[in-house]
Amino acid sequence: MIVNGFGQKDRFQSGLGVILEKNDFYKKKFGASGINSAEQIKCWADYCQLPMSSKDELVADQISYPPYGTNLTFPEPHYTRIHQTSGTTGQPLRWLDDTDSWNWWGKCWKDVYQAAGVSVEDRIFFAFSFGPFIGFWSAFEGAKQLGALGIPGGGMTSLQRLRAIIANRITVLVCTPTYALHLAEIARSENINIVDSDVQVTIHAGEPGASLPATSQRIAQAWGAVCYDHTGATEVGAWGFMCQAQDGVHLNQEQFIFEIIDPETLENNKKEGELVITNLGRVGSPVIRYRTGDYVRLNPSPCSCGRMSPRIDGGIIGRIDDLMIVRGVNLYPSAIENLIRSFSDIDEFSVSVHQKQLLDEIEVQIEGSDPTAKQLQSAFRERFGLRAQVITVATGALPRYELKSRRFTDHRRMNKTKS
Repeated sequence: MIVNGFGQKDRFQSGLGVILEKNDFYKKKFGASGINSAEQIKCWADYCQLPMSSKDELVADQISYPPYGTNLTFPEPHYTRIHQTSGTTGQPLRWLDDTDSWNWWGKCWKDVYQAAGVSVEDRIFFAFSFGPFIGFWSAFEGAKQLGALGIPGGGMTSLQRLRAIIANRITVLVCTPTYALHLAEIARSENINIVDSDVQVTIHAGEPGASLPATSQRIAQAWGAVCYDHTGATEVGAWGFMCQAQDGVHLNQEQFIFEIIDPETLENNKKEGELVITNLGRVGSPVIRYRTGDYVRLNPSPCSCGRMSPRIDGGIIGRIDDLMIVRGVNLYPSAIENLIRSFSDIDEFSVSVHQKQLLDEIEVQIEGSDPTAKQLQSAFRERFGLRAQVITVATGALPRYELKSRRFTDHRRMNKTKS
């Protein structure tokens, strides 16, 4: 699906002109397809002739040309910040930003805040360690541009963060959805009343949980606040936000060009499929027609908030490479999480898939009661048509996560990799 057409043609051409002159990665990549000038891209059909790029391609470039690769439009001393991807799916990507692109990051996050009704009057707490992960660094920059008070939570324990949230009368919490639930768990154990705290809004990034109805509802109930999702990527930017209508994630078409393609055929006239993005404000280290690996579903209907930008239902449905096919059934981890989170007494869980006598088996471990385990097993069969072995473990036995969670393990893939 051509999500926003080529309404940003002039801005794209302007950036592309600089990129084709100075950026070795795209100069070589596009030159191999006979594209050497921005003037060659005059319409949407021309734009679609540009070859797509991928994370694997960028990782390979950084391995060949360490440490930062050739996707740099300016000399290295021009850049002022470095961040990197989490590396949960392989070799991490290192990404450089200059002053202009960092300001652009902040503007994108400012859009996230304003869509959620956050203003200069708010106090925003960032509950993460401020390591190389870009998500909440850029969120902090966005708070600065908004004019709100930003309070970093790095170097604190979870209990210290909770006390800081109460003491500073925080109104907005920014963290991963997993960590919001973990903080709520700690609050219960320490008899800290967060439901009646000043927190009115929670905004989440790093994983897709905040668009899952069951997870979002649990966060909202735990904090007595409205839960918002946000979507983005280190190498791309903060490309999506949720408005106060809470009906899907808006695509920020002022700052990005979007397509939805069939991941197999690469045909780009789809309402459901892989999201492909070009960022428009990051000339120093751009991505152009970048295959995100995110599977999304477009909602073309107008949003009640009045914004004309298109939306995707349920945020990111899943990573294409995270899709598990179990006995012929397509399963995304997000669908499983949404089912498990609908059971209020399950504090934490993990899911593993393995083969036993050539048959796929699903094992779910939960911190919950035996009756709940039986109910979940029945619900799993009803929802997905599959049998899952549900095992209860002691409270606190499963790991907790501050950033991206690792609750799903497909041992079949691991065994193939080893072989």
